[in-house]
Amino acid sequence: MRIDKYLWSTRYFKTRNMGTIACKKGQVKINGKIAKPGREVYHLDEITVRKNQINYQLVVLDIPKSRVGAKLVDIYRKDVTPKEAFEHDKLVQYSKNQYRQKGEGRPTKKDRRDITEYVENPFEDSEEE
Repeated sequence: MRIDKYLWSTRYFKTRNMGTIACKKGQVKINGKIAKPGREVYHLDEITVRKNQINYQLVVLDIPKSRVGAKLVDIYRKDVTPKEAFEHDKLVQYSKNQYRQKGEGRPTKKDRRDITEYVENPFEDSEEE
């Protein structure tokens, strides 16, 4: 079976075309070598797929005839991705949240009105006292 079809049938990619594009970009390796979309996959091949900044590592256990259900995927492949890869992804997500919290981007209408009021009358509050 072709590598792009295998990745599609084991639900690593939503469409076969996405698997083909990933192969063309060099994000798929078989036994440590970059794989073209038409490369054949055999029993016990080690595949590395870079997806969403995670390098998924899997071992081919069997070749499916067509796309399989999510519950049956483990029959055809063994996922040997190290836990550190997922922990690194969580760290990256956490650091992204530190830079910009939700709601801090463009000012809201209320923020804009407060800014405009302050700019037009910066010393109005101190004069009243």
